Amino acid sequence: MKKLILLAAVLMAGLPTGLAAQQLPKARVAELIKNVEDGVDDFRDYLDKRGDNAKDRSKDSDNQSRKGGRGNSEANKDRAESSKDALDDALGDLNKSTNRLRRKFDATDTWMETKREVEEVVEDARKVNQQATRGNRGSEVARLWNVLRTRINELARTYNVTPLG
Repeated sequence: MKKLILLAAVLMAGLPTGLAAQQLPKARVAELIKNVEDGVDDFRDYLDKRGDNAKDRSKDSDNQSRKGGRGNSEANKDRAESSKDALDDALGDLNKSTNRLRRKFDATDTWMETKREVEEVVEDARKVNQQATRGNRGSEVARLWNVLRTRINELARTYNVTPLG
């Protein structure tokens, strides 16, 4: 009898967290999704503002190079632009997948039905993670990405989806 009780306790402890998560109220899951959406928006807004500032700095650099100063080489500019485009593309995909998740989530009675959409959000976030952590993009990019990644991981765990590393 003791062995049976011990076995039952071990099996109960090993249940996936998704089983407990299914009992979360839909409003709490909606809040998690909103946090991810807000994080994506904050990250995009920062990158847009940073891009505008970079254009201004680039113009100043071009003016300096015409005056005999040292500007970036064309190869460095091309590489930076390509890296920025890859991050923008990945972030655009993440934004689309979070919007799709929101639309499907709002239309369902059982929030777990949107697990596939959460898996897509996490997959798109992996692409952003590869771009955001590549090279030195600055402390604010790192901070914003860490906040967003934490929110995505919380949502992933709620749906019993493997979180980002």
